[in-house]
Amino acid sequence: INNVPSLSLPLIIHNAPPGTKSFALILRDEDAAPVVGYPWIHWLAANIREPQLAENASRRNNYETVRRMIQPFYGGMTPPNAPHRYDLHIYALDRFLPLKNGFTQTELKESIEGHVLDEAVLSGVYDN
Repeated sequence: INNVPSLSLPLIIHNAPPGTKSFALILRDEDAAPVVGYPWIHWLAANIREPQLAENASRRNNYETVRRMIQPFYGGMTPPNAPHRYDLHIYALDRFLPLKNGFTQTELKESIEGHVLDEAVLSGVYDN
């Protein structure tokens, strides 16, 4: 849509702690803040059952590994002015989250509070 990539990134999560029931993720463009006034959210997802998501999993919610995954959207990386740094925040959780499709980053963060077993951030720079 509007030249925004819609193919989500493949992901493999290693060394999840014992007791992990689900994963959640946030993909943020921190360098968007000077351009649009805030970090841009490219992907939110929760209730990911398996530690591996195939490329384009954001559009394949009917696949067994992501059947219970919920998300409001995925919008690919399109830095408007220069190379941007993107941070992929991954959370290993001790439960499934009581969220509905269309949840916000604030709702996700409130929902994971007290349930994060471990977290990691993968950062990278992307340029059109």
